[in-house]
Amino acid sequence: MRLLSACLLLSLSPLLANAAEAPARVERGNLLIEGIPAIPAELNERLNRYQQVRGAGLGGWLPDGSLLISTRFGETSQVHRVKTPLGARSQQTFFPEPVAAVAPHPRQLGFVFAKDQGGDEFYQLYWQDLASGETRLLSDGKSRNGGALWSGDGSLLALSTTRRNGKDTDLHVLKFGETDSVPVLEREGSWTALDFSPDNQTLLVQKSISINESELYLLDLGDLALTRFHDTPQPVAFGSARFAKDGKGIYFTSDEGSEFMRLHYQALSAWQARLLSAEVPWNVEEFSLSGGGGRLAYVSNEDGLAVLHLLDLKTGKKIAAPKLPAGQIGGIDFDPRGRQLAFSLDRATAPSDIYSFRVGEQKLSRWTESEVGGLNTADFIEPQLIRYPSFDGLSIPAFVYRPKLAAGVKAPVIVSIHGGPEAQALPSFSPISQYYLKELGAAVITPNVRGSDGYGKSYLKLDNGYLRKDSVKDIGALLDWIATQPDLDAGRVLVMGGSYGGYMTLASMVDYNDRLRAGVDVVGISHFVTFLTNTQDYRRDLRRVEYGDERIPEMRAYLEEIAPLSNAQKITKPMLMVQGLNDPRVPASEAEQMVAKMRANGGVVWYLAAKDEGHGFKKKSNRDYQTAATVLFLKQTLLGE
Repeated sequence: MRLLSACLLLSLSPLLANAAEAPARVERGNLLIEGIPAIPAELNERLNRYQQVRGAGLGGWLPDGSLLISTRFGETSQVHRVKTPLGARSQQTFFPEPVAAVAPHPRQLGFVFAKDQGGDEFYQLYWQDLASGETRLLSDGKSRNGGALWSGDGSLLALSTTRRNGKDTDLHVLKFGETDSVPVLEREGSWTALDFSPDNQTLLVQKSISINESELYLLDLGDLALTRFHDTPQPVAFGSARFAKDGKGIYFTSDEGSEFMRLHYQALSAWQARLLSAEVPWNVEEFSLSGGGGRLAYVSNEDGLAVLHLLDLKTGKKIAAPKLPAGQIGGIDFDPRGRQLAFSLDRATAPSDIYSFRVGEQKLSRWTESEVGGLNTADFIEPQLIRYPSFDGLSIPAFVYRPKLAAGVKAPVIVSIHGGPEAQALPSFSPISQYYLKELGAAVITPNVRGSDGYGKSYLKLDNGYLRKDSVKDIGALLDWIATQPDLDAGRVLVMGGSYGGYMTLASMVDYNDRLRAGVDVVGISHFVTFLTNTQDYRRDLRRVEYGDERIPEMRAYLEEIAPLSNAQKITKPMLMVQGLNDPRVPASEAEQMVAKMRANGGVVWYLAAKDEGHGFKKKSNRDYQTAATVLFLKQTLLGE
């Protein structure tokens, strides 16, 4: 035991040296670096191929049958156009900031896109004309804008904006070709436009109250009267909603009468909805209607894996869909003629690519072939879905990635906790996780602790308010499970996470400091009261529903009690903290106050901040350095190198 302790002390000596004196701040471009040693050239070389991996996301069909996709060939993701399957990718936008939320025009060769500045998420909307190459600003250049939605004929564009007061998200409509949008809904709360009626007279809108509660309304674009659609005696959550192509009804997903989001149809003249996905006991996550309205495609999330379904709406019968590899399906979209369905497919062992198929046929057409840095994909590792019991007997799902090691060798473990908190760890592709597995020989476990999405609305609520620390106990139960595994080393476990996962990382380090080697917190919450005080106005009320209202004295006292910042003295193991200085969700002050407190307690803290990033690093050069620093941290703490 003395020898083991001496070896551990020796392996951590570079870190302890950093703790002995306040680290100097080094500026490297837009990066601010404190306490992080120089990255060895060999480490950068080993990482390089994994950092060259890229994927493609679906932007949608253009009226000529070509596709818009999002992918990265330089520093940031930009919009590209592909005219035929596996055809050349023609880049359409060229900005230093990433481009997001692409909305192709249904009749013209052009699209609307969103772009922010330095990760501040105050998105502006732009029109990109493919014929002239012209880019035109559509929003005010100051407020937060998004939700770009075209009417069926492309004559109108709906958008959401905070320009009125910076807090509420209102709805505007812009006529195509004009520059000034007109407000059509200005009310308290967060509102989103979901669809125009076929005659452009009505806008289907949603008011978001929390992830567990939302409301649908019909907005008359003539007199601006607002009418509740599908009112329910008990609060429910709605997901997607669309008008039927004949305008006589609405397709929507909701959790009414169920633990899960299910697909429904309700005629505007009827009082009740008809259930369309009764045979699927899982969430329906998205759906798409064909242009003629005769077909509907939807995706269900079944224990973390996506399943594609097709319906003939005239007969009510299923249409056979091609058998797809296990993975994640996103962005489903029928072509303008309703004959082809395009989608993105992401697997644990392959980055996201774009595919399509003709409805009724089984043959897939592949539109993109994303690079994997020349790596051998046969070496990539699939996860195993497991369930482990928590402190109260609740079964917690998790995906376990095990490295290929010699018999009898125990793998160190990286526990990676997702953000949200209303999100879900999925077996999607991560080149860095594959690096951890192959190059470091470390296992990766991604748990879906209580409060995660995908397992029913009751599970989703199990960490709300005063139940917050129960999700942290789920990590303690995972540590117990790791100790029972003959191929996992319970003495070498590190926890990491981003956003809410960053809070979970800090809280786990507080509660299980003696069972963890170190932690990596990326844009995490260190104190819910200061977080709720400083997060952007348009987010605050939605977050209070989840975390608790700090204005209530009893809740404020509880949030003070459980805050990692209030318990920072309990963290005696090394920490790596990463933060974007323009983060509108979790302000940089959350990281900086935690770094200062841990250092004041004599703790070892590496701190990395970026002046041109927000809620996570999106620029490749910044992300590459973050990854290298993380690997170096893992080597020194988890592996003891």
